[in-house]
Amino acid sequence: MSLEEFKMMDAKEIPISKLFNIISKNQTIYLNHKLEDLNINESQLHFLFEIYHQKEINQEKIASRCNINKGAVARSIKKLEDEGLIKREIDDKNRRQNKVSLTSKGKTVLDEAIELLDDWENYVFSDNLIEKELLQNVLKEIAVKAVEYNEKENR
Repeated sequence: MSLEEFKMMDAKEIPISKLFNIISKNQTIYLNHKLEDLNINESQLHFLFEIYHQKEINQEKIASRCNINKGAVARSIKKLEDEGLIKREIDDKNRRQNKVSLTSKGKTVLDEAIELLDDWENYVFSDNLIEKELLQNVLKEIAVKAVEYNEKENR
């Protein structure tokens, strides 16, 4: 379907999940293109966010929080470490696990990536159809309910 055909569709006829998917895919395309200069991809950016917000986190927790298998996380973590964006240290509390933390270079790359995200969001919200903060709050509540529902269903 072309962009013009999509614009003509009645929004009420498009499932919300489909709209989320379209937005997510297009943000991923944008990010992967822009992040090439930073030598990371969109998945690795999510890992950097998790590491930054948790300060020190192990690979298993990253896999769980990002809903990605441990092998894929290990490969991405290795690449981020090779790029000098993160460091791994043996966890003194559990010597079988590594603690992962951002380096100063990793923080710089994360800051640059956040600017790219801000640029994308500023464009998407430039018509002021809805206040960004309001949408963020509503989507957070929907996300919480979605996670709760899946956790309840998978017990």
